[in-house]
Amino acid sequence: MYRKILITTDGSAVSSKTACAGVAFAEQMKAEVLVLFVAPEYQYPIYVEIIPPSYPSEDEYRAAMLRAGQEHTQDVVDSCAKRGVPCEAVTAFAESAALKIVDVAEKHRCDLIFMGSHGRSGWGQLLLGSVTNKVLSHAKTPVLVHRLIKEPGSK
Repeated sequence: MYRKILITTDGSAVSSKTACAGVAFAEQMKAEVLVLFVAPEYQYPIYVEIIPPSYPSEDEYRAAMLRAGQEHTQDVVDSCAKRGVPCEAVTAFAESAALKIVDVAEKHRCDLIFMGSHGRSGWGQLLLGSVTNKVLSHAKTPVLVHRLIKEPGSK
């Protein structure tokens, strides 16, 4: 049914749990995985006229974010390898994580976007589910939202 599944991660415990569920789902579907970490674009400090010497250059920032992306996606890559699921990891830069997720899914011809929801309601849903909600409202690709009933590490 699904041949290529995009799994998003931000490195948090919640997204790691979601990614594990996504890999298990991909294994059941006999699909390959594209795991994505979206880093914010470099921001020049707008509050000063001269960039402070301690402020990272754009190249330094991009290198640090690429390393972070590799670290955050490595667990998914390793999990896929253990399960025999083909996997590719991508780090992308964007102002809007949601729009980048939609764009990457389309460019890589993914059949499904697999992402998490914190299972919150009210203001918590509004604040913490905004990326998921934006993806749902902009994606042409089907989106499977994996809902965690409780936070990792809670009883």
